[in-house]
Amino acid sequence: MGIVINQSIKNTVITYIGFAIGAINTLFMYPHFLGEEFNGLTSYLLSSANVLFPLMAFGVHNTLIKFFSEYKTEKEKNRFLSFVLVLPLLVIIPIFIIGTLGYDVIATFLSQKNSIVYDYVWQIPIIALCMAYFEIFYAWVKVHLQSVFGNFLKEIGLRILISILLFSVYFDIITVQEFITATMFAYLISMLLMLFYANKIQPISFTFKIPSNAKAVLVYSSFIILSGSVANMLIDVDKTMLNQYLDIKEIAYYSVAGFIATVIAVPSRAMHQITYPITAKLMMQGKHDELNDLYKKTSITLQIVGGLVYIGILVNINQIYLLIPENYRGGVFVVFTIGLSKYFDLILGNNNAIIFNSKYYRAVLFLGLLLAFFAITLNIILIPIYLINGAAIATLISITLYSIAKLLFVVLKMKLYPFTIKNLYALLIGLLCFFGFYYWDFPFHPILNIVLKSILVSIVYVGIVYKAKLSEDINNVIEKSLQLIKLKK
Repeated sequence: MGIVINQSIKNTVITYIGFAIGAINTLFMYPHFLGEEFNGLTSYLLSSANVLFPLMAFGVHNTLIKFFSEYKTEKEKNRFLSFVLVLPLLVIIPIFIIGTLGYDVIATFLSQKNSIVYDYVWQIPIIALCMAYFEIFYAWVKVHLQSVFGNFLKEIGLRILISILLFSVYFDIITVQEFITATMFAYLISMLLMLFYANKIQPISFTFKIPSNAKAVLVYSSFIILSGSVANMLIDVDKTMLNQYLDIKEIAYYSVAGFIATVIAVPSRAMHQITYPITAKLMMQGKHDELNDLYKKTSITLQIVGGLVYIGILVNINQIYLLIPENYRGGVFVVFTIGLSKYFDLILGNNNAIIFNSKYYRAVLFLGLLLAFFAITLNIILIPIYLINGAAIATLISITLYSIAKLLFVVLKMKLYPFTIKNLYALLIGLLCFFGFYYWDFPFHPILNIVLKSILVSIVYVGIVYKAKLSEDINNVIEKSLQLIKLKK
């Protein structure tokens, strides 16, 4: 776990810095600089692109990680990379042909409720394309166990570009309409930078020879396309479907609440950058005990770290919303609900990495497709009744059922177990801190209130976790941090 903890810490720091920049963008600059309508439009376009990108990637960002370890020579690896870089074109070319020829029909359907969407629908596949090849080049870097720069580019670099564009709107350098198009180019720049870095880590050379296991790669990619699409659909289908039922400004309100809740998933995103290739390698080598140990460690570590973030958000949520324009303040329920789904997903550790690299990925895929259909149905039923809260409830139910299904497959089929009694202790510590801090606030300005309350929660939470020795890795990090403080003194 040494390299895992080392790069996970770096990735976590980078990701939280990125989310801090994202928080400034999402909670302040977007609402004030763009206005409700264009804020909602931006959220809709990016969410729709995120739903589409796994299809555009043809699943090869996961395929590359799964099969990379099977190739021994650089020649074989380059042949494999060339093959997976071409595969997405099997989907991309038809999508762009259909999108070009049928633009009017597609754009008219998507803009039935909000006419502003019509002129920007064309940007969705382009952004999705940039997302797809960014992840493919990022996967090439991750298999060489160099995940930090890619994470920096994804979490910080892109958000800084967006911040620059938002300031450009504020100072009247560009219009809000031009900002939407400029955002698309920001994703393009991010993808090109990832390409240059991937080539620097390990030069990319093209060969037109098909790898010996091309059939296995193609079959796996075909299934992973749908699997990735299911996962992303469960995450972003709510915002995409809100456009069909509610005014686009409601997407802006929902996106702000969703962003706040998504901060809970940052530890998972950071750790998975490095645990995914390690999981793939352990499974290929048949090291069941080591894999089971990694499963348990990622579960309790993510639960503890993610739990602290979740509790920190919940006990400060009312103060956070005092910093946001009043129209956005109806999203507290959304934060609680989506946050709960993120927390449950956290405690499953590297569950996804295990499934995607196992022989059971096909079965889970079909179940995921069923649940994706279920998620769409729930949104259709609940959004008209409960508005943005209905979308949050649909997301909670769908993601929870999907997570339970994946957990059962790993436990029953592969005899891998993520939970110990320590997970229960971590849950109880979280509940104790929530009930101990939620119902009162300092009589100060919201920012000072949030800072003071967060410090108190962190001290109590981390102190109890440390004394209880729930995670060896977390205790080691705390002890090293304390040693550094003593050395500086």
